[in-house]
Amino acid sequence: MIVHVVDGTYELFRHFHGLRRFTKGKDRPFGGAVGVLQTVLEMIEQGATHLGVATDHVIESFRNRLWDGYKTGEGIEPALLAQFHPLEEGLRALGVATWAMTELEADDALASAAHLASADPRVDKVCIWTPDKDLAQCVDGDRVVQVDRKGKQIRNADAVRVKFGVVPAQIPDYLALVGDTADGYPGIRGIGPVGAAQLLNRHGPIESFPQSVLGAQRELALLFKDLATLRADAALFDDVDELRWAGPTPAFEAWAEHAGSPRLVERARKAWMKVERAAG
Repeated sequence: MIVHVVDGTYELFRHFHGLRRFTKGKDRPFGGAVGVLQTVLEMIEQGATHLGVATDHVIESFRNRLWDGYKTGEGIEPALLAQFHPLEEGLRALGVATWAMTELEADDALASAAHLASADPRVDKVCIWTPDKDLAQCVDGDRVVQVDRKGKQIRNADAVRVKFGVVPAQIPDYLALVGDTADGYPGIRGIGPVGAAQLLNRHGPIESFPQSVLGAQRELALLFKDLATLRADAALFDDVDELRWAGPTPAFEAWAEHAGSPRLVERARKAWMKVERAAG
């Protein structure tokens, strides 16, 4: 089987801002959330049987206690922020495994789900649907891959090496050195992508760097590495069969009506009928 784990936070941002090209500044109250559900339904219609979606139930996480500049919800438009919780409700009503994260982030949930699923011998492949570069650390050969919908790319371990110049396991070290503006930490002064890759290929992880390489910035680099390292030990599910889509729940019709998108109900029903027919 193939397991699909989806970055719901990224998808919500993508659909919310994508709609603005057509709504002339008048945001639909549930437009972004509906867009995410349409994407998930499309995946199911195209054959996805086991899937889960991770979201940031709150924007802040334990990383904000480690670094004052780490990303927060500040600056997120209220119209977008107001759709996070309805999205989670809609996904659950659709019958999709949903991981709404608080102390950890959605990225940690994706890492944990990929780790749990890939450990099951029944799983042939895990697809992590997000363009976020920190998820590249979870890629494992051809078994766990990163799907960049925006860039229309599927990255296995070889593709990660080509893109960043380092193997997946070195991505936290790489991000620690070059920084991640999206997450709010600047990296190490004077080290760019090429230099970071060269250092890591020469010396190995930051912990193995000679003291002279980073000097007084060594402890800062290790802190940034901690920020960049995804936690893969969240107990999201006990069995991968918990991710099997079993059709929309009775609550889905009311959610779709409230969201102003009743057509989703018939689409979900047809998708479920197709699944049942395929199962015999």
